[in-house]
Amino acid sequence: MRFVYHTARSRVNFADYGSDYVWWFGAVSNTVRDERLRRLARGMALRCARKWRLAHRTLPSDADAQTIAEFVSGGDAAESLGLGDERLKDQLRLAASRFSARDYLAFDPLTEPPPSDVPDECEYEGADNPRGAKLCHVCKRRLVMRTRYDVWYDALVTAHTGDHYGVTLGAHYMDVLKWLPVLRPYGVRGRGTDPEFIDAVYSVTHVVYTLNNYWTYRLDPRLLPREYAFLKASLPKAVAVRDADMLGEVMDSLKSFGLDDSDPLIREGTQFLLAHQNRDGSWGDLDDDDTYDRYHATETAVNGLCEYAGRGEGLSFPEVEPLLRRWAQE
Repeated sequence: MRFVYHTARSRVNFADYGSDYVWWFGAVSNTVRDERLRRLARGMALRCARKWRLAHRTLPSDADAQTIAEFVSGGDAAESLGLGDERLKDQLRLAASRFSARDYLAFDPLTEPPPSDVPDECEYEGADNPRGAKLCHVCKRRLVMRTRYDVWYDALVTAHTGDHYGVTLGAHYMDVLKWLPVLRPYGVRGRGTDPEFIDAVYSVTHVVYTLNNYWTYRLDPRLLPREYAFLKASLPKAVAVRDADMLGEVMDSLKSFGLDDSDPLIREGTQFLLAHQNRDGSWGDLDDDDTYDRYHATETAVNGLCEYAGRGEGLSFPEVEPLLRRWAQE
């Protein structure tokens, strides 16, 4: 945790990922069982939240959809720590309505399933390109398409955050969640380095996170039997390819379904993470120059090792339960 906070103290890192830091420290402080870790996380969360608030007092008049979504994410995280700002929230509600679902989510879940023609940013220029583009408009090199899983779970998180905060970002959570059945079945063959497999794993972990409000509730595996089985099958693959980031997400998601340290899969993951922590307290590749990759792998490893308080069964949005039960029978 101290490693993550060390990265957050960088002015450049905080400008890029400030809202994410506020959210993670806050979520840990609100959910983990270990009281010492809760206090440590809360102190870090509050310092980050106050810093974020100082830099985000008012929404720029020319804010685009990405900027609005960033403000909503940070505002939601700060509000969960008791640092709300109703004036800014009113600004965001008004501004958010100027943009469409495609602006926020890369597709319109009201009218179409998750698409496979959304290009990733250009690996050479870092440029964004419109949906359907095959060549970068800057360098004319061929673009790599995002998987439909990647597009979908990004939209799921965005819509969940907007609904949780009370500022609609193009569509509601239920509008995005309804496409879950079209993403099944999940493939588990081959090595754990296949991009489609990796994005499928992160899609399922984010179904768990958004349904249990990030470790707040325990989920009934009977509501998501295919997802539960897929996560159990994926854990050994994450260990085999030494992917601490993916492993941490799989572990804490399985714990959300009720598994604990007495389960062989959780023990396997725990042993791997404890044996592969870096000397600086982080997890992941020490040679990776991407700050996000370094701190996110560390966050997920911490999440995977933690035990969580409370954990009564529940759902972030209880109204989705009948739909989940119906899907479970299909």
